[in-house]
Amino acid sequence: MAKRESTLKNMVLSLSLIAMVASACLGFVYSVTAKPIEMAGLNKKLEAIRQVVPEFNNDPNAEMFRLPTGEGDSLDIYPAKRDGEIIGYAVNTYTNNGFSGYIGLMAGFKPDGTIINISVLSHKETPGLGTKMSDPQFSDQFKDKNPVSFSLKVKRDGGPVDAITAATISSRAFCDAVERAYNTLQKGGLK
Repeated sequence: MAKRESTLKNMVLSLSLIAMVASACLGFVYSVTAKPIEMAGLNKKLEAIRQVVPEFNNDPNAEMFRLPTGEGDSLDIYPAKRDGEIIGYAVNTYTNNGFSGYIGLMAGFKPDGTIINISVLSHKETPGLGTKMSDPQFSDQFKDKNPVSFSLKVKRDGGPVDAITAATISSRAFCDAVERAYNTLQKGGLK
């Protein structure tokens, strides 16, 4: 086999051919994996909803609606129903006030606004400190509390919430995200 001459034309042709083959392979892999990735995301969301509201027999994802927060964005609300009657709301809420920025939560509320449970969806907090917001020891102090009479503030700020040791900023951010969810439900009028 004869060696091709190293010219600009041959190099451009070779690199173009390699790029086309690589992009075709990438497109094929994307088309094969897109549906499973979408299903995994949906299952993760439904599992988070199951963790924060009582047992339901509707499809909260199909009945999802958005309510504006009043801060220029909106939150996804998932109504949980049993036999057609609303038994709770799962609110996909967030805050950007964490020590490392974004914290995403799924907060469950009864129709009267009482907190049922809270699940941490995503965060980038310090391992071993801020990550403790997922621990029941911290998150359970919100269960069965109504923000009307339970201030969503840490003790250092005059509230009743025991902050995570050495992670007060993460604790404040957690409270902020839950308060954002509650306030959005109240402004939107619980359906």
